Amino acid sequence: MSKKKKVTIVFDIGKTNKKFFLFDKNYKEIVREYTELPLTTDEDGYPTEDLAALQNWIKDNFNAILDDENFEVKAINFSTYGASFVHLDQKGNVLTPLYNYTKPMDEEILDLFYKKHGNKLKIARETASPQAGMLNSGLQLFWLKYKHPEIFRKIRYSLHLPQYLSYLFTGICVSEFTSIGCHTNLWDYDEADYHEWVYEEEIDALLPPIVPTSASINTSYRNKKIKIGVGIHDSSSALLPYILSKKEPFLLLSTGTWSISLNPFNDESLTDEDIENNCLNYMRIDGKRVKASRFFMGNEYKIQVEKLCAHYGKEYGFHREVQFDQDLYLRLMKHKAVYFRFEGIILKRKMISGTDLNSFATFEEAYHQLMIELMDLQIHTITNAIGNSEIQHIYIDGGFTDNDVFMKLMSHHFQHYNVMSSHSPLGSALGASMVISNKKIDETFLQQHYQMKVLQPLILNL
Repeated sequence: MSKKKKVTIVFDIGKTNKKFFLFDKNYKEIVREYTELPLTTDEDGYPTEDLAALQNWIKDNFNAILDDENFEVKAINFSTYGASFVHLDQKGNVLTPLYNYTKPMDEEILDLFYKKHGNKLKIARETASPQAGMLNSGLQLFWLKYKHPEIFRKIRYSLHLPQYLSYLFTGICVSEFTSIGCHTNLWDYDEADYHEWVYEEEIDALLPPIVPTSASINTSYRNKKIKIGVGIHDSSSALLPYILSKKEPFLLLSTGTWSISLNPFNDESLTDEDIENNCLNYMRIDGKRVKASRFFMGNEYKIQVEKLCAHYGKEYGFHREVQFDQDLYLRLMKHKAVYFRFEGIILKRKMISGTDLNSFATFEEAYHQLMIELMDLQIHTITNAIGNSEIQHIYIDGGFTDNDVFMKLMSHHFQHYNVMSSHSPLGSALGASMVISNKKIDETFLQQHYQMKVLQPLILNL
């Protein structure tokens, strides 16, 4: 009989994809499965996560691995999207739907909040949470208190989603830093404590004790001893392998629907201007702040590329083959101007009445111009996130690492940095596996797991 392989299970719960990983003791991926679960609706008919379906999917997969003769489960952990609470009563019953963070917040509740607790910009700055309704999940507790007081009165504990999934296995309620710190409006970063409004509303009584993100609970499950992690917020988890393996200060640019610049080496307090520029803080597993700056790049890119394809009669997908053209780039830079009207980006930039594509003879020319204009915003957000910290290395991961024009422009504009692209399909799951392990990793770790590639600075023939 072959020896069982010792594994760590990670459930990596995104808004769309639910992922399930098995890692061996060297963090090598053994199994990966994806699924999409149908949504349900809350009491207002707003689409939301089906918590019962999610629990069933997790339990079914967990039990299947326990029964598998090939594996011996040593540990389990959870990484999930943030800004989401599960509210439990005294008996541990779930009291409400898992409200979607895109659900609109009642204006009168927001008005009441700021009337009671002070200036909107001041609170946003202190909690490092640009005002975003339900996405500031602490406000959800305030909303429940004043909109559904009969439910609010029954709450014994409110658990962030990663900690709720851990609770399903341990029955123990805890809080941890990465979930508290992600734009929740709960944490005063300068005071390193919950914000005073949390105490004034007596919401602190509903938030379980804070434990380190690396904490785990040893439990016996079906006569097997298993270490169960307390869960981690996915953005902080994605950053963790870089923090653990790299000693020199770096910035991680995570690209996709959002482009997020994450700087774990900047502990400056946010300014009013930072908040207006959509800067925020995430939290490292040790409670230290990560300065982040984000913009809706991937979303805008998709909108504009669809328009380019329609205008030039190209099939959607044509843009993926466009390679960087130095002559085209230099020609466009000679007469630099704004040609695109962006629809989903609110960062400060020159606004024009409409997109003008008539100035460009070809799809490729218009596409280069689009990337130049998006890169101007990307430079601005990266510079904001770097602030006054001594960054020498920039790592880029996510969807745009396959975009030749974007990557060449990054290597050009940041040629005084060591810029590297990083390919990893593991996302935030690997960090969740690492945080509950005592295994040390070294500089070669990212090279092995992430296919790191150094970008050569462009030598432009000006």
